[in-house]
Amino acid sequence: MANSAQAKKRIRQNERRRLINKSRVSRIRTFVRKVEEAIASGDKSAAGEALKAAQPEIMRGVTKGVIHKKTASRKVSRLSARVKALA
Repeated sequence: MANSAQAKKRIRQNERRRLINKSRVSRIRTFVRKVEEAIASGDKSAAGEALKAAQPEIMRGVTKGVIHKKTASRKVSRLSARVKALA
């Protein structure tokens, strides 16, 4: 258990940060899921639109520090390859 005021404040900050990061990761997952659903339905135009919406959201996760840069690049690359393969 935290004894110092500094440690108690750090616990409060960490909890706030955790909730914010959790919502950011959840938002990214939702955008990725929309792309995957569009791919599964076979609709290339819808998949392309969903990918255009998902890309900035994934990269925003990088700038906010919730996912690694290379992880984000890999996700975008694989999604775009799958959308391109629908043709």
